[in-house]
Amino acid sequence: MELTHSAYDSCQLCPRRCGAKRSDGRPGVCGSTAQLRIARAALHFWEEPPISGDAGSGAIFFSGCPLRCVFCQNHEISQEGQGTKIETERLAAIMLELQEQGALNINLVTPFHYAPHVREALLMARTAGLVLPIVCNTSGYERADVVRSMSDIVDIWLTDFKYGSPELAGRLSGAPDYPQVASDALRVMLESLCHRGGRRVNEQGTMVQGIIVRHLVLPGHADDSCAVIDRVWELAGNDVDLSIMNQYTPNERCRRLGGPLSHGISDEEYDLVVLHADEVGFEHLWWQEGGTVSESFVPSFDDTGVEGPSLSIART
Repeated sequence: MELTHSAYDSCQLCPRRCGAKRSDGRPGVCGSTAQLRIARAALHFWEEPPISGDAGSGAIFFSGCPLRCVFCQNHEISQEGQGTKIETERLAAIMLELQEQGALNINLVTPFHYAPHVREALLMARTAGLVLPIVCNTSGYERADVVRSMSDIVDIWLTDFKYGSPELAGRLSGAPDYPQVASDALRVMLESLCHRGGRRVNEQGTMVQGIIVRHLVLPGHADDSCAVIDRVWELAGNDVDLSIMNQYTPNERCRRLGGPLSHGISDEEYDLVVLHADEVGFEHLWWQEGGTVSESFVPSFDDTGVEGPSLSIART
């Protein structure tokens, strides 16, 4: 798939294929026009240890998202449009600024509804001296051909696999096709990783190439979490790391709706899912200690690192 700015004329970048004329200022299902917007760019210490290490990951949070998860903790930027307009050159400069701050990698958080901008900015930054690994931090709800078109410049895939059940995916994210879409995207990520020679970490234990599949355990749905683990194992086995998260925190909407999503998960639910992953055979398995349910995992989307003095970046 050719990722030029003409892709915004009738947008088909995500699995929604909504056809929005984003170039004319009309937002797509993702909530975004063709104007690039980000809400934060800073060192981030809350990713998995191979990504954040001690120095931090250089996380850039993009506004908008093709999914509409009812429980989203980043809803201010994913669904409510918070973020600041920037140009492609500024995005490239931000990557270099994060490198100067000592980031272990450049962590692009939900970037592919802006894939043409992101690709252009990465190539600019590489030309200007960017040498860090590139992390694509994604919901997993991505078109396989967009993943393939970006795979030459992405080193690490930090991808969610949210649901095993189409019914649950439809009810909570409005995307009953999520399990199949995420499976197809993961297959392409695996093809790319295999072509590059597989998982690699440096002497400090920092990942420089690989795939981490994340799964957030939802209260009342441990059975679906186990189904996700089975599917990821079937697709990838030990070619991927698996990260099982217990940090589900009900947002105001979920608390108002009531039901299982109005409270956190129990220790019993989480332990059941982690034990299942261990029994299945995952060798690179990440889990969280108890007591991590907290809104402190959500950074302040206050335009940190977005504006201000920038390095000089020119189009090539």
